[in-house]
Amino acid sequence: MDHIDRALLAKLQEDATQSYAGLGQAVGLSAGAAHERVRKLRERGVIRRTTVEVDPAVVGGGVLAFVMVDSTSWMGDTAEDFAALPEIVEAHIIAGSASVLVKVRTATTELLQDVLRRIYAIDGVSGTQATVVLETFFERPVSPQA
Repeated sequence: MDHIDRALLAKLQEDATQSYAGLGQAVGLSAGAAHERVRKLRERGVIRRTTVEVDPAVVGGGVLAFVMVDSTSWMGDTAEDFAALPEIVEAHIIAGSASVLVKVRTATTELLQDVLRRIYAIDGVSGTQATVVLETFFERPVSPQA
């Protein structure tokens, strides 16, 4: 991946609806060359998908919490159990005092409590520690400028 690919990725992260002509102009390529580069980035798996960023608070996800999940056993085989809870937007196996870290979005703290109950029902879970976010300063997308 060269500097032009990285510039294309940065432009697409700003606005994925840009035309190939606009993308090309921004990075010094023709529309066709920009289209071909983006196609290749998709084929190589660099661009996994094109999506829309939605404001979570507007669609009922105003409460954000990070939950550390303790366990009595290896949790590496429980991805589907965590994925089955739609309020969990990210789940990670981690090193440290807990086994799993999940990012949860709900409309209310009462619904967060319900999610915690359902997490406890997952085989092997022995405890949770939730940290509720009061304010988010920023969230960054993955930077193509590595």
